[in-house]
Amino acid sequence: MTDQSPTSVATASALDAYVRDPAIMEEVERLLSGRTRNIRLKGAVAEAFWDRTWRQASTIVRSWMVWVMMLDALTLVLNLILLPETSGAALLLPAAIVLSAAVAAFLVWRKRRSTRVLHGSLTVAMLFMLFGIGLMGVAAGGELYERFLNVMVFTAITGIIIFAVPMRHTVALAAIVLSLYLLLQLQNPLVEARSALSGFFFYFCGVSATVVARRTATILAQKSFLLELRDRRHVAELAEANHRLDELSKLDPLTGVANRRWMRELVGKLWLEASTVAVLMCDIDDFKALNDHRGHAEGDRCLREVADIIRHHLRSTRDCVARYGGEEFMILLCNVTDAEALTVAEQIRSSIAAAAFSSPGSRVAPFVTVSIGVAAGTTGSGEHTPEHLQRQADQALYAAKRAGRNRVMAFNPTTQPPPEALSRFAV
Repeated sequence: MTDQSPTSVATASALDAYVRDPAIMEEVERLLSGRTRNIRLKGAVAEAFWDRTWRQASTIVRSWMVWVMMLDALTLVLNLILLPETSGAALLLPAAIVLSAAVAAFLVWRKRRSTRVLHGSLTVAMLFMLFGIGLMGVAAGGELYERFLNVMVFTAITGIIIFAVPMRHTVALAAIVLSLYLLLQLQNPLVEARSALSGFFFYFCGVSATVVARRTATILAQKSFLLELRDRRHVAELAEANHRLDELSKLDPLTGVANRRWMRELVGKLWLEASTVAVLMCDIDDFKALNDHRGHAEGDRCLREVADIIRHHLRSTRDCVARYGGEEFMILLCNVTDAEALTVAEQIRSSIAAAAFSSPGSRVAPFVTVSIGVAAGTTGSGEHTPEHLQRQADQALYAAKRAGRNRVMAFNPTTQPPPEALSRFAV
């Protein structure tokens, strides 16, 4: 798989910005709902199309101009060698016009400019190039007169085919070459007026067919672009929906904090990034009594309020909290000392108590309280694992419950709760 170039990435980013614009996408749907032949890009949609295609158009124009320069120089050298000296010298000025116009167009199309400047400069450059080729025929005279006029028409047809420019510029180019052909052919002493008109109508049919083909190719390219925008929008909508589903799968729907599954992933990730980690296990005291006395709706409100208070005391985006059980929360603090972890835990406990949420039936206080167990350790010492540290925090929480609730307890290795008390804390 190849890496995307910076240019392609930038173009994709610009298109994504257009896709997020409701007005642009509404216009895209309107254009696609009609007939293909009626597609006309205007305003922001036309700008988006130019953003998508201008670099390719610039490459084609500049490459074509380089070949014109090379062929013009080669033709001039051969004519100087093969033609009489006076005829060859007469070709110098017309050839210089062609060369100068090609160089000017090449230089203008090297940089991104407004569409008016780019397309206008190309039309003017083609005018001078075709005029220069026609003058070469006039200067050469004889049988070369009509030959150069044929080359002039062939050059214009080639430009019409390969230049992806607005239709008005294509029609202008066609009108220019046909007018020059008729004007110069009528001045050809070797061709009668009727023959000149016959040749004009012959080329008129060919050039007109080329213009129609160019218009069809442009419309199909624009339709392809519109379909690309619509596909990008569908992909963006799908990606956004998947992102929302992924976020929902990581969050507890009631409290909005992380759920147990996501917390397990975060613990493993942060364990590799942080030097020290503290785990706080927080449990609402006598929560069952609150549900029994006030109902589950009030119990849900209590859980949301407690989650908000805990979230408020997180120190940075690297700290996180998850609802780990019915009324139990797990808090993860990164790069903290034991004392700092205890300070955060006490701030959480005291803030919840100060909020004074009514909790009838509680054996601790008439308002909601929490018990918090704290365990901290280093990640790189090999003495701790995430599971080991969490189990220590569970033991500290059990000790806080046993000591009367509504308190913060740090892990004490001498305090070992019975296995049946810890069975609900198993990872």
